Amino acid sequence: MTKPFPKPPSSPAGRPSALLDTRVIYCGDNLEQLAKLPDHCVDLIYIDPPFNSNRNYEVFWGETKEKRAFEDRHISTQAYIDYMRPRCVQLHRVLKVTGSFYYHCDWHADSYVRVMLDQIFGAGAFGTHIIWRRTNAKGLAFKSFPNNHDSIFYYRKGEDYTFNRLYLPHSEKLIESHYKNVEPETGRLYTLGDLLNPNPDRPNLKYEFLGFTKVWRWTKERMLDEYKNGRVIQPSPGAMPRYKRYLDEQKGVPIDSIWTDIPPINSQAKEDLGYPTQKPIALLERIIKASSNPNDIVLDAFCGCGTALVAAQQLGRQWIGIDISPTACRVMAKRMRDVGHIWEDEKAWRAGRGFVVRDLPWTIDKLRAIPPFEFENWAVIALGGVPNAVQVGDMGIDGKIYPVGTKPADQNDMFAGDWYPIQVKQKDKVGRPDVDQFEAVMAREDRQRGFFVSFDYTSDAASECESFRKKTGRIIKLITVKDILEEQLAQKM
Repeated sequence: MTKPFPKPPSSPAGRPSALLDTRVIYCGDNLEQLAKLPDHCVDLIYIDPPFNSNRNYEVFWGETKEKRAFEDRHISTQAYIDYMRPRCVQLHRVLKVTGSFYYHCDWHADSYVRVMLDQIFGAGAFGTHIIWRRTNAKGLAFKSFPNNHDSIFYYRKGEDYTFNRLYLPHSEKLIESHYKNVEPETGRLYTLGDLLNPNPDRPNLKYEFLGFTKVWRWTKERMLDEYKNGRVIQPSPGAMPRYKRYLDEQKGVPIDSIWTDIPPINSQAKEDLGYPTQKPIALLERIIKASSNPNDIVLDAFCGCGTALVAAQQLGRQWIGIDISPTACRVMAKRMRDVGHIWEDEKAWRAGRGFVVRDLPWTIDKLRAIPPFEFENWAVIALGGVPNAVQVGDMGIDGKIYPVGTKPADQNDMFAGDWYPIQVKQKDKVGRPDVDQFEAVMAREDRQRGFFVSFDYTSDAASECESFRKKTGRIIKLITVKDILEEQLAQKM
């Protein structure tokens, strides 16, 4: 059953929103951050989440040339949808009933995404399936057609939504073929249009005009006015009257659901940052222009290198960005300064002129000083794991990493489902005795892989891990706090 459109609530006057801050980049899990936002507070949402493509990316960031490894963790389409569903539920909640939502994805899971979004928004809220041609075919797929487009699903939350019709200029070929006539007095190009009514069953519009009795598009009064103004002419004596359509009065060709005019980012593009899935600013400008007005609030909950935020800033919109990667947030902030020409400054932000970045990772000194249990929680969450809720009876396990899609429904059952153990020690250097104890935990729980987090390790600890691997085939990954803060986890894990 199609969900009915809700009615919009009254909007607060004054600042863009009395309920939330804008021009803010949040570093962290968007599910947690979205839960903090109030209902119906955002005008436009665009997301370009990681695709379920199992692709590995070797990236050289434009800012530091730091080599980065990105790996899609979604091991199945169902796991990908399970990951995205609660986030899309939250995005639906924070979207105003006058707002619009765009979900950018590719062919790997787009049909499943469409079904999920219909369930959340309601099938009646679906607007358009936009096809963006992101590349030219570079080779021949084996017994198939090359996939060279992305899908962008457009949804509206209510009936009274913002939509600004956009147009492309007429092509030179069309102008040459259709606008051949030149008005001598003004030099304006024009074409001649039909004046007959497409519906012949309109007796009130049937009358004689310039020797022709027809069913016309207009009333006789308007026809005579247009004739006096020179807009209705006879191309030659005795010819059927025609209407002058000037080229300079035409808005252009309405943009439809097939977008082939915006090229993708390549290594030679001026805006290229080396980000693996970076989208062109022109693509986001089109979406923002179509579905928002100046000073509206734009949210990107997977904002990566910040293209949507830069486009929103340049178009005079308010914006909020969320990304789990501290490196992406730093690149985003630099780009906002360099391209958006807005400064990262707390005082300027409070005065309505700057922006801020919130919740970047803690420093090593701060992590050394916090209570041990708080440090354990921080380390486990940073690895993408689930912390143990209690300190007593954890059986030597501070947290667990679940492969995507395998987390048990009962979060109180610490040892249900498939999982990898995490051990955390708030020590300057973990030695061999600590590793020995963790090896016993892995053997007892029959785990093939485990993760140890501390500030540093002795050479004996590293040697023991290697010896343990050779004897049992079980792997212990030694991860330092520095690895986490500098985002070296992709290589370590």
